[in-house]
Amino acid sequence: MTPEHIIVPLDVPSLDQALALLEQLPEVSFWKVGLELFVSAGPQILEILKEREKRIFLDLKFHDIPNTVLGACRAASQYGVDLLTVHGAAGRSVLKLAAEAMNQSGGQTRILAITLLTHLISRDLSHELKIPLELPDYVTHMALLAKEAGVHGAVCSPLEVEQLRRLCGAEFLLVCPGVRPSWSSPGDQRRVMTPKTAIAAGADYLVIGRPITQASNPRQAWELVCEEALGAEKT
Repeated sequence: MTPEHIIVPLDVPSLDQALALLEQLPEVSFWKVGLELFVSAGPQILEILKEREKRIFLDLKFHDIPNTVLGACRAASQYGVDLLTVHGAAGRSVLKLAAEAMNQSGGQTRILAITLLTHLISRDLSHELKIPLELPDYVTHMALLAKEAGVHGAVCSPLEVEQLRRLCGAEFLLVCPGVRPSWSSPGDQRRVMTPKTAIAAGADYLVIGRPITQASNPRQAWELVCEEALGAEKT
């Protein structure tokens, strides 16, 4: 794994703030654009990232009826992003259509299924969502459902990576939010792991945001993350 496998979220409310982060962190090659920034700035932020030759994780977490998600995936494929998310809980038919849309587009975009958001824990699954499965079993079910539907990978907490890697194979992409350096606070993430441990467990990509972007010196924080996660491969 190299620094290119660390994805930094542009979780800011405006285009100007996103541009400021890009200027502060020129070494970062892979950025995540989520709902907040995409709703605020629209496709313009994607165009800017492409102009700067950055890789893009468009994390919009589509969750709707099959035809709607199919149309959204076809539209998103035109942006040429690298990764795009769909909720696994939308079901097999949605996942299958999303994967087919990307395969038919002939582009580079890979679909990822959201297994379970990383702020949720076992009690939330059973008491709030009324899902009668243990959390690891539910996440495994979602990932296997996605693989069977032809989806390219899954988003999961690092706590589930080792099992999913074993069950889903080496080619199935595993992208992990909920990764926090040993020196940072977990914030609202409740199923977390350090970068080095997540890599050892089998994660392909780590999503690390606030420890970097909300630091008093984001560039220094980025270097510390790379040093902790990658050792000698630090940028």
